[in-house]
Amino acid sequence: MIKTQVYLTEYEQQQLTAIASQINRKQSELIRDAINNFIERFSVTPKDTKMILQKTAGMWKDRQDIVSAETLRQDWDREFEK
Repeated sequence: MIKTQVYLTEYEQQQLTAIASQINRKQSELIRDAINNFIERFSVTPKDTKMILQKTAGMWKDRQDIVSAETLRQDWDREFEK
């Protein structure tokens, strides 16, 4: 493990001390648990990425207000040729 320093407000420190005492655990364990929960909540795994891509594939296929990629490319090519 790597040692790090964290600044807490007085309220945070008091509450952390009280909770640690109530459940008979060290404050450092509670902090690590909270960090791990935060990481788990916001991390995106390759499996998540694949699922997201599968769910969003073709989501704009029926929209009429978006120019196709081919049309954009043709416009860019014309601009480049000028």
